[in-house]
Amino acid sequence: MDYGKHQAPQGYEPGEGILTTLIRIPVRIVVLVLVLPARMVWDALTALWHAADRVLLRPLGRALRWLLDTLVLTPLAWLYTWVLTPLGKGAAWLAAVLLVRLWIGLWRYVIVPVARYGIAAPAVWLYANVLTPLGRGLRWIGTALLLPALHGLGWLLTVLLIVPLEFLWRYVAVPVVCYGLVVPVVWLYEAVLTPIGRGTVRVLSTLWQGTAWIVGRLRRGIAATGRGLGLAVAWLVTTLLVAPLVWTYRRILTPVGREIAAAFEVAWRIAGYVSRAVGRALAAIAWCLIGAPVSWVYRTVCAPVGHFLRDALWAPARRAAAEAGRAARAALATARETVRQARRDAWRALVGAPGGERSGEPRGIPARTLGSTTTVPSAAQASETPLGGDPFAKQG
Repeated sequence: MDYGKHQAPQGYEPGEGILTTLIRIPVRIVVLVLVLPARMVWDALTALWHAADRVLLRPLGRALRWLLDTLVLTPLAWLYTWVLTPLGKGAAWLAAVLLVRLWIGLWRYVIVPVARYGIAAPAVWLYANVLTPLGRGLRWIGTALLLPALHGLGWLLTVLLIVPLEFLWRYVAVPVVCYGLVVPVVWLYEAVLTPIGRGTVRVLSTLWQGTAWIVGRLRRGIAATGRGLGLAVAWLVTTLLVAPLVWTYRRILTPVGREIAAAFEVAWRIAGYVSRAVGRALAAIAWCLIGAPVSWVYRTVCAPVGHFLRDALWAPARRAAAEAGRAARAALATARETVRQARRDAWRALVGAPGGERSGEPRGIPARTLGSTTTVPSAAQASETPLGGDPFAKQG
């Protein structure tokens, strides 16, 4: 084994000094002491939030959704289905009757006939019988009378005006301008102005080249001087400012920042373990002091009492209410049937039986009188259940 080489431990950066190694544990202890209350408060708030969400917010949201569905959405759906939809269909029908059909009838029976027979037909007749003959007559007049006059006027203008002007332009103006003005100007440009301009350009070019050479020499000298000064200033700034700052950032700020970040991370994780242990201990204490007694009371006292009340009071009361409801429904059915039969008998006594019932056999099963087996056609059919008996005797 080579003992001369040192290997950096896991979790440490290579090249760290002994100072960093010595201050790591105290810094982490101090950071843990500072972070532990914040982590415990954070875990307590998180647990409180989850409990409030599970116990309060979710049931409240379900209740609000039920209220919204019951009080808002269902009435709105009913209003849309049974009020707004019929009103919309009625409004559409009224609009179709009062607007569309009205405008269609107005267009078909008023506007189209008026436009066709009041405007188009008279305009066609006027064009065919008045404007067309008038236009043809005017065209004949212009062709037969005005065209020869225009030809004569054009010949007269050509003889009196255009021919003299052409003669003056060709034999007077063009020779005077060409030989009296253009030829002297061209000779002056070629023989006088061109040599003067070329000489001036050569002199100015020579002066410009000399000036440019002098300026270039001066600029190169100034650039060399400025480059030397810039290099010197850059070296001074790098040596006196940048190098100390880089060394400070690399050797002091970076390790300190890395250690603080690592310390906060480790402290946050350790504080989470501690907070979880404290929370579990508090939960166990709360269960031992509150939850276990409440559970024992519920299992030992409340559940038997509730079962006794359910079996001894609630079930008989529910059966009695059901029997009373059935008895009331049967009594109401018997009363309705009695009233219906009495009304039928009263109507038969007032207006008589129908023709079919008078001439033929009685329809259906004849009625029996109470307490007798004799059938009487005009007697009201009594109920099969006696009035003084128990209507629920069969149900028992």
